[in-house]
Amino acid sequence: MILEADSVMVRYRTARAVKNTPDFEALSGVSFSVTSGELVAVVGPNGSGKTTLLRTLLGLEPPSAGRVLLNGLEIGSRSRRDLAECIGALPQREEPAFPLTVREVLLMGRWARLGPVASVTAADEAAMAAALMRCDVSGFEHRKIETLSGGEWQRVRMARALAAMPQLLLLDEPTAALDVGHEMALFELLRQLAIEGLGVMVITHDLNLAARFADRMVLLHRGAVVAQGEPASVMQAELLSGVFEWPVTVHDVAGSLQVVASRKRD
Repeated sequence: MILEADSVMVRYRTARAVKNTPDFEALSGVSFSVTSGELVAVVGPNGSGKTTLLRTLLGLEPPSAGRVLLNGLEIGSRSRRDLAECIGALPQREEPAFPLTVREVLLMGRWARLGPVASVTAADEAAMAAALMRCDVSGFEHRKIETLSGGEWQRVRMARALAAMPQLLLLDEPTAALDVGHEMALFELLRQLAIEGLGVMVITHDLNLAARFADRMVLLHRGAVVAQGEPASVMQAELLSGVFEWPVTVHDVAGSLQVVASRKRD
Protein backbone atom coordinates (compact mmCIF):
# COMPACT_ATOMS: atom_id res chain seq x y z
CA MET A 1 0.00 0.00 0.00
CA ILE A 2 1.48 3.37 -1.04
CA LEU A 3 -1.20 5.82 0.09
CA GLU A 4 -3.85 5.52 2.77
CA ALA A 5 -6.49 8.00 3.91
CA ASP A 6 -7.77 6.97 7.33
CA SER A 7 -10.98 8.67 8.55
CA VAL A 8 -9.84 12.01 7.13
CA MET A 9 -11.84 15.07 8.09
CA VAL A 10 -11.21 18.61 6.85
CA ARG A 11 -13.17 21.40 8.47
CA TYR A 12 -13.04 25.05 7.40
CA ARG A 13 -13.86 27.84 9.80
CA THR A 14 -16.69 30.12 8.76
CA ALA A 15 -16.27 33.88 8.84
CA ARG A 16 -16.22 35.28 12.35
CA ALA A 17 -18.86 37.82 11.37
CA VAL A 18 -21.35 35.01 10.82
CA LYS A 19 -22.44 34.14 14.33
CA ASN A 20 -23.83 30.78 15.38
CA THR A 21 -22.82 29.22 12.06
CA PRO A 22 -21.10 25.82 12.24
CA ASP A 23 -17.75 25.27 10.54
CA PHE A 24 -17.94 23.92 7.01
CA GLU A 25 -16.98 20.24 6.79
CA ALA A 26 -15.34 19.72 3.40
CA LEU A 27 -14.37 16.10 4.10
CA SER A 28 -16.05 13.83 6.62
CA GLY A 29 -14.40 10.55 7.65
CA VAL A 30 -12.94 9.72 4.22
CA SER A 31 -11.08 6.39 4.08
CA PHE A 32 -9.57 4.62 1.09
CA SER A 33 -6.18 3.48 -0.20
CA VAL A 34 -4.09 3.28 -3.35
CA THR A 35 -1.67 0.39 -3.86
CA SER A 36 1.11 -0.22 -6.37
CA GLY A 37 -0.21 -1.39 -9.71
CA GLU A 38 -3.70 0.03 -9.11
CA LEU A 39 -5.73 2.75 -10.84
CA VAL A 40 -8.28 4.35 -8.50
CA ALA A 41 -10.80 6.88 -9.84
CA VAL A 42 -12.38 9.39 -7.46
CA VAL A 43 -15.70 10.69 -8.77
CA GLY A 44 -18.53 12.86 -7.51
CA PRO A 45 -20.51 16.02 -8.24
CA ASN A 46 -19.17 19.56 -8.05
CA GLY A 47 -18.50 20.57 -4.45
CA SER A 48 -18.24 17.00 -3.18
CA GLY A 49 -14.72 17.52 -1.80
CA LYS A 50 -12.58 16.01 -4.54
CA THR A 51 -10.07 18.84 -4.86
CA THR A 52 -9.88 19.29 -1.08
CA LEU A 53 -9.11 15.58 -0.89
CA LEU A 54 -6.24 15.96 -3.36
CA ARG A 55 -4.78 18.90 -1.41
CA THR A 56 -4.99 16.88 1.79
CA LEU A 57 -3.31 13.85 0.21
CA LEU A 58 -0.48 16.12 -0.96
CA GLY A 59 0.02 17.55 2.52
CA LEU A 60 -1.17 21.01 1.48
CA GLU A 61 -4.30 20.90 3.65
CA PRO A 62 -3.79 19.44 7.14
CA PRO A 63 -6.68 17.21 8.20
CA SER A 64 -8.79 18.32 11.15
CA ALA A 65 -8.99 14.67 12.17
CA GLY A 66 -7.77 11.33 10.81
CA ARG A 67 -4.50 10.85 8.98
CA VAL A 68 -2.90 10.39 5.57
CA LEU A 69 -0.10 7.84 5.30
CA LEU A 70 2.46 7.65 2.48
CA ASN A 71 4.43 4.41 2.57
CA GLY A 72 3.37 4.00 6.19
CA LEU A 73 4.47 7.47 7.38
CA GLU A 74 2.18 10.42 8.08
CA ILE A 75 2.21 12.87 5.20
CA GLY A 76 2.89 15.81 7.51
CA SER A 77 6.18 14.27 8.64
CA ARG A 78 7.62 14.11 5.10
CA SER A 79 9.69 16.92 3.58
CA ARG A 80 8.45 18.61 0.40
CA ARG A 81 11.44 17.17 -1.48
CA ASP A 82 10.68 13.68 -0.19
CA LEU A 83 7.07 14.04 -1.30
CA ALA A 84 8.17 15.29 -4.72
CA GLU A 85 10.31 12.17 -5.18
CA CYS A 86 7.40 9.88 -4.32
CA ILE A 87 4.42 11.69 -5.87
CA GLY A 88 3.79 13.07 -9.33
CA ALA A 89 0.94 15.56 -9.01
CA LEU A 90 -1.30 17.29 -11.51
CA PRO A 91 -3.50 19.99 -9.92
CA GLN A 92 -6.70 21.07 -11.60
CA ARG A 93 -5.60 24.67 -12.14
CA GLU A 94 -2.17 26.16 -12.69
CA GLU A 95 -1.17 29.61 -13.89
CA PRO A 96 2.60 29.93 -14.45
CA ALA A 97 4.07 33.10 -12.97
CA PHE A 98 6.92 33.32 -15.50
CA PRO A 99 7.33 32.69 -19.24
CA LEU A 100 8.87 29.24 -19.49
CA THR A 101 9.79 26.74 -22.16
CA VAL A 102 8.41 23.22 -22.10
CA ARG A 103 11.88 21.94 -21.20
CA GLU A 104 12.01 24.25 -18.20
CA VAL A 105 8.62 22.98 -17.07
CA LEU A 106 9.82 19.38 -17.27
CA LEU A 107 12.98 20.24 -15.34
CA MET A 108 10.67 21.37 -12.52
CA GLY A 109 9.50 17.76 -12.39
CA ARG A 110 13.11 16.66 -11.84
CA TRP A 111 14.02 19.19 -9.12
CA ALA A 112 13.71 16.73 -6.21
CA ARG A 113 16.32 14.48 -7.82
CA LEU A 114 18.50 17.26 -9.21
CA GLY A 115 18.77 19.42 -6.11
CA PRO A 116 19.33 23.19 -6.21
CA VAL A 117 22.71 23.27 -8.00
CA ALA A 118 23.22 19.88 -9.68
CA SER A 119 23.79 19.68 -13.42
CA VAL A 120 21.29 17.95 -15.67
CA THR A 121 22.43 14.38 -16.28
CA ALA A 122 21.83 11.91 -19.07
CA ALA A 123 19.32 10.17 -16.78
CA ASP A 124 17.38 13.43 -16.42
CA GLU A 125 17.37 13.95 -20.18
CA ALA A 126 16.17 10.37 -20.74
CA ALA A 127 13.38 10.71 -18.16
CA MET A 128 12.14 13.95 -19.74
CA ALA A 129 12.31 12.59 -23.28
CA ALA A 130 10.36 9.47 -22.28
CA ALA A 131 7.71 11.58 -20.53
CA LEU A 132 7.31 13.84 -23.56
CA MET A 133 6.89 10.84 -25.84
CA ARG A 134 4.34 9.12 -23.60
CA CYS A 135 2.24 12.30 -23.43
CA ASP A 136 2.42 12.97 -27.20
CA VAL A 137 4.38 16.22 -26.88
CA SER A 138 7.77 15.11 -28.26
CA GLY A 139 9.48 17.96 -30.08
CA PHE A 140 7.85 20.59 -27.87
CA GLU A 141 10.95 21.14 -25.69
CA HIS A 142 11.79 24.65 -26.90
CA ARG A 143 8.26 25.97 -27.28
CA LYS A 144 7.14 28.70 -24.91
CA ILE A 145 4.22 27.54 -22.82
CA GLU A 146 2.17 30.61 -23.78
CA THR A 147 2.13 29.28 -27.36
CA LEU A 148 0.50 26.00 -26.29
CA SER A 149 -3.18 25.23 -26.67
CA GLY A 150 -5.12 24.24 -23.55
CA GLY A 151 -4.84 20.56 -24.45
CA GLU A 152 -1.12 20.80 -25.23
CA TRP A 153 -0.47 22.53 -21.89
CA GLN A 154 -2.39 19.81 -20.09
CA ARG A 155 -0.28 17.12 -21.77
CA VAL A 156 2.94 18.98 -20.92
CA ARG A 157 1.87 19.16 -17.26
CA MET A 158 1.21 15.43 -17.34
CA ALA A 159 4.68 14.89 -18.82
CA ARG A 160 6.17 16.91 -15.96
CA ALA A 161 4.48 14.60 -13.45
CA LEU A 162 5.88 11.54 -15.24
CA ALA A 163 9.37 13.06 -15.57
CA ALA A 164 9.68 12.85 -11.77
CA MET A 165 9.54 9.03 -12.09
CA PRO A 166 7.32 8.79 -8.99
CA GLN A 167 5.82 5.82 -7.18
CA LEU A 168 2.39 7.45 -7.17
CA LEU A 169 0.43 9.75 -9.46
CA LEU A 170 -2.29 12.04 -8.06
CA LEU A 171 -4.20 13.71 -10.88
CA ASP A 172 -7.07 16.20 -10.73
CA GLU A 173 -9.16 16.29 -13.94
CA PRO A 174 -6.25 15.35 -16.24
CA THR A 175 -8.50 15.17 -19.32
CA ALA A 176 -9.64 18.80 -19.03
CA ALA A 177 -9.24 20.53 -22.42
CA LEU A 178 -8.38 17.26 -24.18
CA ASP A 179 -10.15 16.03 -27.30
CA VAL A 180 -11.63 12.53 -27.35
CA GLY A 181 -8.52 10.98 -28.87
CA HIS A 182 -6.19 12.43 -26.26
CA GLU A 183 -8.69 11.60 -23.49
CA MET A 184 -8.54 7.96 -24.49
CA ALA A 185 -4.77 8.06 -24.96
CA LEU A 186 -4.30 9.50 -21.48
CA PHE A 187 -6.45 6.87 -19.78
CA GLU A 188 -4.73 4.15 -21.80
CA LEU A 189 -1.44 5.57 -20.50
CA LEU A 190 -2.69 5.59 -16.91
CA ARG A 191 -3.80 1.98 -17.29
CA GLN A 192 -0.38 1.03 -18.66
CA LEU A 193 1.43 2.89 -15.87
CA ALA A 194 -0.59 0.93 -13.31
CA ILE A 195 0.33 -2.31 -15.08
CA GLU A 196 3.99 -1.22 -14.81
CA GLY A 197 3.58 -0.90 -11.05
CA LEU A 198 2.68 2.71 -10.33
CA GLY A 199 -0.12 3.63 -7.99
CA VAL A 200 -2.50 6.01 -9.77
CA MET A 201 -5.34 8.08 -8.33
CA VAL A 202 -7.31 10.19 -10.77
CA ILE A 203 -10.09 12.63 -9.95
CA THR A 204 -12.49 12.83 -12.87
CA HIS A 205 -15.99 13.93 -13.76
CA ASP A 206 -16.12 11.35 -16.55
CA LEU A 207 -17.89 8.38 -14.99
CA ASN A 208 -17.68 6.39 -18.19
CA LEU A 209 -13.89 6.65 -18.52
CA ALA A 210 -13.55 5.87 -14.81
CA ALA A 211 -15.69 2.75 -15.12
CA ARG A 212 -13.87 1.65 -18.24
CA PHE A 213 -10.31 1.94 -16.95
CA ALA A 214 -10.26 2.00 -13.13
CA ASP A 215 -9.68 -0.98 -10.87
CA ARG A 216 -11.71 0.76 -8.17
CA MET A 217 -13.96 3.79 -7.97
CA VAL A 218 -14.52 6.04 -4.94
CA LEU A 219 -17.76 8.06 -5.03
CA LEU A 220 -17.78 11.24 -2.94
CA HIS A 221 -20.89 13.19 -2.00
CA ARG A 222 -20.95 16.18 0.34
CA GLY A 223 -17.50 15.34 1.64
CA ALA A 224 -18.17 11.69 2.46
CA VAL A 225 -17.53 8.39 0.67
CA VAL A 226 -20.93 6.98 -0.25
CA ALA A 227 -19.63 4.03 -2.28
CA GLN A 228 -16.31 2.48 -3.26
CA GLY A 229 -15.17 -0.71 -4.87
CA GLU A 230 -15.03 -2.25 -8.32
CA PRO A 231 -16.84 -0.14 -10.95
CA ALA A 232 -19.86 -2.50 -10.96
CA SER A 233 -20.54 -1.72 -7.30
CA VAL A 234 -20.48 2.06 -7.87
CA MET A 235 -22.11 2.30 -11.30
CA GLN A 236 -25.63 1.81 -9.98
CA ALA A 237 -28.33 3.93 -11.59
CA GLU A 238 -30.29 4.61 -8.40
CA LEU A 239 -27.17 5.55 -6.45
CA LEU A 240 -25.79 7.83 -9.16
CA SER A 241 -29.15 9.48 -9.79
CA GLY A 242 -29.38 10.39 -6.11
CA VAL A 243 -25.83 11.68 -5.79
CA PHE A 244 -25.86 13.74 -9.00
CA GLU A 245 -29.50 14.79 -8.55
CA TRP A 246 -30.33 13.83 -12.12
CA PRO A 247 -31.93 10.67 -13.52
CA VAL A 248 -29.45 8.35 -15.21
CA THR A 249 -29.46 4.85 -16.62
CA VAL A 250 -26.51 2.45 -16.68
CA HIS A 251 -25.83 0.16 -19.63
CA ASP A 252 -23.28 -2.53 -20.44
CA VAL A 253 -21.45 -1.38 -23.56
CA ALA A 254 -18.91 -3.88 -24.89
CA GLY A 255 -18.27 -5.18 -21.36
CA SER A 256 -17.98 -1.77 -19.69
CA LEU A 257 -20.71 -0.07 -17.64
CA GLN A 258 -21.63 3.32 -19.08
CA VAL A 259 -23.89 6.06 -17.73
CA VAL A 260 -26.49 7.84 -19.86
CA ALA A 261 -28.17 10.93 -18.44
CA SER A 262 -31.91 10.96 -19.09
CA ARG A 263 -33.88 13.87 -20.52
CA LYS A 264 -36.30 15.38 -18.04
CA ARG A 265 -39.72 15.49 -19.64
CA ASP A 266 -42.31 18.19 -19.04
